Amino acid sequence: MRRLTLFLAALCCTLPALAANLQISPVSIQFRAGQGASGINLQNYGDAPLTGQVRVYLWDQRDGQDVLTPATDVVASPPLMEVAARSSQTIRLVRRNPAQVAGEQSYRILIDEVPRDEAGGSGVAIRLQYSVPAFVAPADPQAAPKLSWTLFRRDGAWMLRVRNDGGLHAQIGAATLRGADGKEHALSKGLLGYALAGRMREWKLPPDAAAAVGAPGATLAIQASINAQPSTAAASVAGE
Repeated sequence: MRRLTLFLAALCCTLPALAANLQISPVSIQFRAGQGASGINLQNYGDAPLTGQVRVYLWDQRDGQDVLTPATDVVASPPLMEVAARSSQTIRLVRRNPAQVAGEQSYRILIDEVPRDEAGGSGVAIRLQYSVPAFVAPADPQAAPKLSWTLFRRDGAWMLRVRNDGGLHAQIGAATLRGADGKEHALSKGLLGYALAGRMREWKLPPDAAAAVGAPGATLAIQASINAQPSTAAASVAGE
């Protein structure tokens, strides 16, 4: 179980939008405040049926890492599926209590493609796994991310910490760091990850960016896509 939990957490920020013959849309679910249900469309482009299972997890961040725990307030219907060849199926996501929430709630929808004779059983051999983020909007329509960026060392490695003190998650896309050498260094060419509302997330810097951090006390510029919008931020370099 511990290995499974770590495996699921590692998958939190990965989503192959198209793998094998199965395409999933949308790639992110947004529940409006008070909305009770939404859906995910599964399209099978192959010539054979695909069998799978759908699980819903509450998504949190602790000690800078993603943490998933089984959700009880959002359910998938049906939880087991078989998508016929050249066909599609819609999975409904239902909130058991669709009342407005004070703060944004975050979930991960895990969709596993499994052998047909193993769906729903214990010790399932998963062929492919898709992880779809889902968010329930807070009651405040003006909620927004409020990010602070810090570079620091842990066990000899340079790390990036992003703290989100706002009321809305931040999807951090392609990001670059202007190092102490004056050059741009890629932190991520695609999705770096998420900083959930009221939470903090950490990532290890790539080697070339780590080498360009410079001395503690400096302030370096980071350019990143935040919720699909370009943004420039200042990252402070912490001491040992």
